[in-house]
Amino acid sequence: MRADASPPQAVILAGGLGTRMLPRTERTPKFLLPVAGRPFGAWLLERLATAGFGEVVLCVGHLGDAVRGAMGDRFAGLPLRYADDGPALLGTAGALRRALPHLAPAFLMTYGDSYLPFDYMAPLRDLCAHPEALGAMAVYRNEGRLDASNTAVSGDLVARYEKRRAGAPPDPDLDHIDYGATALRREVIAALPADTPLGFDVVQRDLAARGRLRALPVAERFYEIGSEQGLRDVEAALSAAGEARR
Repeated sequence: MRADASPPQAVILAGGLGTRMLPRTERTPKFLLPVAGRPFGAWLLERLATAGFGEVVLCVGHLGDAVRGAMGDRFAGLPLRYADDGPALLGTAGALRRALPHLAPAFLMTYGDSYLPFDYMAPLRDLCAHPEALGAMAVYRNEGRLDASNTAVSGDLVARYEKRRAGAPPDPDLDHIDYGATALRREVIAALPADTPLGFDVVQRDLAARGRLRALPVAERFYEIGSEQGLRDVEAALSAAGEARR
């Protein structure tokens, strides 16, 4: 891989309110919820270090000071930088725009509440191998099983991305789902308006419409700590992978 950045950089979105996990998240951000005896973020950072990343930017907001206090400036050998939304949450894309001064020319974006049993470096390698692309998104052939499918794939590209709105019927053309890990070029984020609340789905939809978002199929399902069942599923997945500590 010819990396656009040395060392390879991962960016974790960890600033959400975690409303689906209340009352757990009233005083503890999802990134720090205990999973198999440790804060979830510890598992994620260790996996990124093992994958070969050399630094991590943490986009924080809700209870961001708690994340800083727990993780510090270095964890699992990874230097950690922080970008804080401030008093008003900026959404997933808005948080990335706030982090712009810290972003490498190419980086991997993932979520602070997702456990992804795959090679986290794969989207970044794919993006660096295709200079015409602006992003490379891991996708899972979901067919509406785990959550509402939001992605149509054509060959090596995301042909269409559409986040399903509440109450909208399923779209049969969307049979894949965003896996939760996307490699991006910094210029994509630099083009966004500063200090403006914005969801990452706007970026995904735009890049797909322009034919600049590559699709990277993943065979194994993803896990999220967005519910009590999700927490149990993540613990089971860690245990099955031999990662959980007794």
